[in-house]
Amino acid sequence: MTETLPAAPTTQPADAPARTPGRRRRRKLPGGGLLIGAVVPVLLLGLWWLVTEGTDTFSPVQLPAPQTVFSAGVGLFESGDLIDHMTVSLQRVLLGFAAGAGLGLALGSLLGLSSIADALLHPTVGAFRAVPSLAWVPLLLLWVGIDEDSKVILIAIGAFFPVFTAVHSALRHVDAQLVEAGRAFGFHGVRLLGTVQLPAVVPSVFSGLRLGLAQAWLFLVAAELLASSEGLGFLLDESRNNGRTDRLLLAIVLLALLGKLTDTLLGIVERKALKTWA
Repeated sequence: MTETLPAAPTTQPADAPARTPGRRRRRKLPGGGLLIGAVVPVLLLGLWWLVTEGTDTFSPVQLPAPQTVFSAGVGLFESGDLIDHMTVSLQRVLLGFAAGAGLGLALGSLLGLSSIADALLHPTVGAFRAVPSLAWVPLLLLWVGIDEDSKVILIAIGAFFPVFTAVHSALRHVDAQLVEAGRAFGFHGVRLLGTVQLPAVVPSVFSGLRLGLAQAWLFLVAAELLASSEGLGFLLDESRNNGRTDRLLLAIVLLALLGKLTDTLLGIVERKALKTWA
């Protein structure tokens, strides 16, 4: 008869957490991601300063020094014009993005869930998607005028197509078994969409929303370059006409910063949505 040997005693306490051999716990530096992301902008700023101060590659009109651009920003801020331009542009983007993204979610959901609606409308939507942004401007000016509505509509057009494309494509590829399971629990129509299908495509939806937000900023400049008396796009065009390259670069930097800020805020919402639904 074979005797069973007793198990060898362990020196590790019973309540001690298991350790994986060969792996060490990495400590995250607070704000490490922000510091790493700031490396390239700081390097570009330093290169900009070196090129303008240490070489004669560009004249001050072609490329002003960073401190010159900063001084131009201070001057506009003290006069109150800078805050007005930023506020107006941000308001236009948010309104246009909300309208365009909302319509993109609705129509993308309709075509993604209905084969009949998809066959009927998708070719037309695809054709309109190929129209350049500036092609809409004369028509909007003729129909709506040069007030705020035309600018918001143009921005909404830019935000609509990325959101629509992402939602439509994602819903067309939702797992059929997941949908059938939802129907088995009594979910149909809008309830099925909100409870089963949209949560299944949350990452794709937010990818479309972030692309739509980026498009909204691009279409903002197109709107403000042609028919506007305020906003960062107007500041960009006015500075070009007056030869104020320092203000022109300031407008570009502010557009980049505001675009990144709004994208970061949308990314925070995305992370919370992924924890809740995905």
